[in-house]
Amino acid sequence: MRSRALRADVLMLVTAIIWGSAFVAQTTGMDHIGPFLYSGLRFALGSLCLLPLVLRRQRGEPKAEPLLTRGLLLGGSLMGLALALGINLQQVGLMFTSVTNAGFITGLYVIVVPLLGLLIGQKTGLGTWLGAVLAVVGMFLLSVNEGFTVASGDWLQLIGAFVWGGHVVLVGIFASRHDPIRLAFLQFTTCSVVSLILALCLEPIEWTAIIAAGPAIVYGGVIAVGIGYTLQVIAQKDAIASHAAIILSLEAVFAAIAGAWLLDESLQMRGYIGCALMLSGMLVAQLWPRKPQLLRAQTAERA
Repeated sequence: MRSRALRADVLMLVTAIIWGSAFVAQTTGMDHIGPFLYSGLRFALGSLCLLPLVLRRQRGEPKAEPLLTRGLLLGGSLMGLALALGINLQQVGLMFTSVTNAGFITGLYVIVVPLLGLLIGQKTGLGTWLGAVLAVVGMFLLSVNEGFTVASGDWLQLIGAFVWGGHVVLVGIFASRHDPIRLAFLQFTTCSVVSLILALCLEPIEWTAIIAAGPAIVYGGVIAVGIGYTLQVIAQKDAIASHAAIILSLEAVFAAIAGAWLLDESLQMRGYIGCALMLSGMLVAQLWPRKPQLLRAQTAERA
């Protein structure tokens, strides 16, 4: 059990690094194509990366779960719809805010996860509420300028944080019941179809622009989707949702590092203080000592 948990932690840390750096690709890709087309193409590419694994596992394991079952289709579709909503809110929001802001505000889902747990009867501790207060104050310092206005992109990232929280919960539910590779493939395909339909309805589509955005699409599709999101599903087979959230939320730190290194982004001092408070809130929400009954409940959830 401990070795599986350690393996899950390492996989989720790698995922956080990949996701954080992917914010840069998501921004540069939109220099040439629209947000929905970028999302649709990169998740289509991610689906194609997994297709050989899906088919090989089906042929090589006669007693394995069928390629499609009602539960698998339901789980993959629900995860894919949540993914499509979250990624497109994030993608559109990046048009109106920085990579650093997007990364840290998206990371607030680490607090959203236990709060959503309240809706399904799970108890939460004092640390979650203290973390939420720190995160809200931090987000104020990061996002609200001297004129007391918030960039529209930051609002979209905040809405997306709630969607990402729901997505983490859904992955935690279905990854323990179904084959993670098939589940990831279904969610990627669903997200791609939804995004491409939106692109066809709302955006111009030009082949030359797609070629120009090619490197960003390849990185976003093969690395961030094909590897990153698949690692998330595999890792969450052996991790409870709240534990996964704290590690995955470190993507905010890696997004800030990537934005500063590759895009020359910088913040004023209040922005750095805001980021520090948000990161502190994320850590407090997950690391605050829990009451024995909460620990027993989490142990039962992992089992």
